[in-house]
Amino acid sequence: MRAAPTILHLDMDAFFAAAEQASKPSLRGKPVVVGGLGPRGVVATASYEARRFGVHSAMPMAQARRLAPNAAYLVPRFAFYRAISVQVMELLGRLSPLVEPLSLDEAFVDLEAGGVADDRASARAAGERLRRDILATTGLTGSVGLAGSKMLAKIASEEAKPDGLVLIEPGTERELLGPRSVRIIPGIGPATGEHLRRAGIVTVTDVVEAGEDELVRILGRAHGASLYRMALGHDDRPVVAERDAKSVSVEDTFDVDLHDRLRIRLEVERLAERCVARLRGSGHSGRTIVLKVRRYDFSTLTRSETLRGPTDDPVVVREAAGRLLELVDTTGGVRLLGVGVSGLADYTQEDLFAQAEAREAALAGEAARPAGAEEPAGAGAAPAPPAPTETAERRWAAGHDVRHAEYGAGWVQGSGVGRVTVRFEEPTSAPGRVRTFPVDDPDLEPSEPLPLVPGGATGAAA
Repeated sequence: MRAAPTILHLDMDAFFAAAEQASKPSLRGKPVVVGGLGPRGVVATASYEARRFGVHSAMPMAQARRLAPNAAYLVPRFAFYRAISVQVMELLGRLSPLVEPLSLDEAFVDLEAGGVADDRASARAAGERLRRDILATTGLTGSVGLAGSKMLAKIASEEAKPDGLVLIEPGTERELLGPRSVRIIPGIGPATGEHLRRAGIVTVTDVVEAGEDELVRILGRAHGASLYRMALGHDDRPVVAERDAKSVSVEDTFDVDLHDRLRIRLEVERLAERCVARLRGSGHSGRTIVLKVRRYDFSTLTRSETLRGPTDDPVVVREAAGRLLELVDTTGGVRLLGVGVSGLADYTQEDLFAQAEAREAALAGEAARPAGAEEPAGAGAAPAPPAPTETAERRWAAGHDVRHAEYGAGWVQGSGVGRVTVRFEEPTSAPGRVRTFPVDDPDLEPSEPLPLVPGGATGAAA
């Protein structure tokens, strides 16, 4: 723990969805959901307007559509998000050489190492300046947490959402954490939280009063000892620069143990897709696929497979994770699943996003329903079956950018039965008009995203 709140955690607000709203005037202030639109698609990000309906990240897209049927459903534009992320990370790099990105929209910064803060006042000033710079550079908002440790800085940024700054004064950790749910501590998911609840441990104060020995008895040595230290506010983990990253992973803890083998397989596939999205965001591909399974009795198994070369292909990662699952006995139930990629290597951004765009477009090909709720066009229609012609290869992913020879720049609202519906508007324009064209219209072409701020970066930026 540090004596001054010089560890900063930045979390961009509903990043993917906010970027879409900023680039599409007709969607501002309306529910927007970004993710895979295929039958197994999951929500990557939901705008705050969509969250009011109960939509959240990692939710199956089919469930999101039931909760918010009038929301705009868009396929991710990874190149666009990556370009904005590069701008944000450059701003963080001006604060300190120690920046630890966790994803495209989230990072820790060691302000002390950058010499920009050594006390409460200077740390707050740096955080407020960062928020202003992000807004001016990208047109988007981010929430900032400041504290003497990574754990508390992340808690602070969560409390700051949306578009705020919260500083936790060192020395107040026990008072702050005590009455909170044990779930506020990193690594305590729904299943572990329920296990502790049954033992009478509900708040962080309960954790401290239970003592380390009791927690070790309940959760095992590593998990129990770590939980006890975190409950005391002790977190000495350093901010690690991006170049030191060794792996990328995601995991989910389930409210109720999973027993159905098919459900477990589907969860592993969803985790594999999320892991690849994070892998791309970190600027890497990887050779080794890792599956983590925590069983009903809290025993944890890991299995890994090393490929012949590095990959960022979601199909490859998903299939490898599926093979690894076949090696694990899930009898009795599963509490936690995780998928990771290690053996990281750099890739060229152009190759990465060309692949990503193509795959996302293929997933969205069946989505006939337009993204905008205002002016439905062909809602409920089924996608046209591909014919053995060259024009059948043209797919229009909902939310992606296009340009028409006569009408100019716009974005795809939806496509199906041989038609594509486009709204023509730009980030700095008023909400635009909607027109529908044949999918093979020679005057309609895919295009690069326009910058959110005049003079800013586009999706083609490095």
